[in-house]
Amino acid sequence: QVPLVESGGGLVQAGGSLRLSCAASGRTGRSYAVAWFRQAPGKAREFVAGINWTGTSSFYIDDVKGRFTISRDNAKNTVYLQMNSLKPEDTAIYYCATRNFPIATTRPSDFSSWGQGTQVTVSS
Repeated sequence: QVPLVESGGGLVQAGGSLRLSCAASGRTGRSYAVAWFRQAPGKAREFVAGINWTGTSSFYIDDVKGRFTISRDNAKNTVYLQMNSLKPEDTAIYYCATRNFPIATTRPSDFSSWGQGTQVTVSS
């Protein structure tokens, strides 16, 4: 497992923006895919966005398409989630996760390393 550190969460009004970061320390020379998941109170953890090793392919759940953008900077071992036009229903703890394969999936069980989570709260 690789330590992951998320940052960038906070409180924002509906319609606002946040950018989450996920830094993977100690990863050198291995291709890995990254995904963001979220978990709202009383709900199961759900996939939000994923990106492959090269950054050339990404995908999203329908609810965030056109509003969220996942990107990565492999030189910095960091992945970002830009979240625009935030809605109250986006409120959740957001987690980044990595898997030791170049292609991302939507299944939490496919990911071996997880961050501690960062809280995103969107007020109406």
